Amino acid sequence: MNIKSLYILIGMLLLSVAMGCINRPMEVEKPVYDLEQIQDSGVLRMLTLYSSTSYFQYRGQEMGFQYELADQFAAYLGVKLEVVIARSPHELASMLLAGKGDLIAFNLPVTNEWKDSIEYCGEETITHQVLIQRNRWKPGPLKDVTELIGKEVYVKPGRYLQRMNNLNQEIGGGIIVHNVENDSLSLEDLITQVAQGKIDYTVADNDLAKLNQTYYPNLEVSMAVSHDQRASWAVRKECVKLAEAVNRWHDENTTSTKYTASMKRYFELSKTKIFYPIMSAAQGKISPYDSLFRKYAKEINWDWRLLASLAYTESNFDTTAVSWAGAKGLMQLMPRTARAMGVPEGMEQNPEESIKGAVKYIGLTTGTFSGIPQPERMKFILAAYNSGNGHILDAMALAEKYGANKHVWDDNVEKYILLKSNEEYFSDPVCKHGYFRGIETYNFVREIIQRYNRYKEVIKE
Repeated sequence: MNIKSLYILIGMLLLSVAMGCINRPMEVEKPVYDLEQIQDSGVLRMLTLYSSTSYFQYRGQEMGFQYELADQFAAYLGVKLEVVIARSPHELASMLLAGKGDLIAFNLPVTNEWKDSIEYCGEETITHQVLIQRNRWKPGPLKDVTELIGKEVYVKPGRYLQRMNNLNQEIGGGIIVHNVENDSLSLEDLITQVAQGKIDYTVADNDLAKLNQTYYPNLEVSMAVSHDQRASWAVRKECVKLAEAVNRWHDENTTSTKYTASMKRYFELSKTKIFYPIMSAAQGKISPYDSLFRKYAKEINWDWRLLASLAYTESNFDTTAVSWAGAKGLMQLMPRTARAMGVPEGMEQNPEESIKGAVKYIGLTTGTFSGIPQPERMKFILAAYNSGNGHILDAMALAEKYGANKHVWDDNVEKYILLKSNEEYFSDPVCKHGYFRGIETYNFVREIIQRYNRYKEVIKE
């Protein structure tokens, strides 16, 4: 090959390389969306799951232990909190990596699966499964897993069933494990059945067990039946500044009054009420506030005795009552609702202001359920007073989907408010408001109606 031919060949090669560079798209490094970008946007996107310990809506207000902590962190950053819901821990991680959220505010298990792409941060908690049993029955609660031999344990499919089967093998067999596949029974339903003595044992994670102990003080939840599992919040691996901010906030926040209040609200404060009847049938008197009930019930065309029954269930006629969720006063209005209904700040525990605010709220709620004829509508209004309108609308949508009458409460919609604690139902596309502990509303309506009927028998209008 002569020199001229060599130059021509080299030129063609250089042209080919150049053309290749032109045709091949340049690889652009994906920008990092870290702390600075979050603060610039003014929004922190929290990824979490619906549950009684992480996030739910109650009386129109966002609640949940993980939600409250994330809200405190957002305030620390000077930004607003936006909630993004996933359906499983695995989907939480996938959504985080896809950029659909900035922070997983949930006890995400620390595993090797995500160690190269996710940075765990914040408080590292130790989770494990515990045996749920009663503490006030003979011969007393079990204290060692070997005592489960010959005992019946009811568990939900999945990791609880898997753990109990493994434990059964570890101790040489003898545990009678019942796999509860009934879709209408949630884990929290099983815990309730233990508290009521319908079954003796079930299994749950320790945080859920502690929360349910605040509803049922007769539960014993200290016996671990699984190994410890580390868990914490998480961000994307490249979000170094955000992870540092979470860790710094956690170190500073764990002794704060807000953090302590959140811990107490969900895992320590009793959520049971002790009622002391003060009705005097001989005097024709239900409470010291009968004149106010009579006065304001007229504004919504209610029997004043029904309004009195509602107040009794809410506060036991205690004007100083404050619930675990922050509801105050005779009618237990949530702070945001009280403001919206015109109750002056600081007057939530004034009986007349409380009743006025409640009556105004009931009047507005009536419009939501105007398509339901009386007297049935009254039950829907009472249910919405307890849970918020959204959960009742969800239960109505579920009732309609599964062939029940969405305009009848007893044995129809009330069945589906119970199912709102079951993931299969609260994640149904017709549900817009997620998880809810429906048993509280179910009992709430029944108790008020039963007491109202007793009032009508012994107290004249």
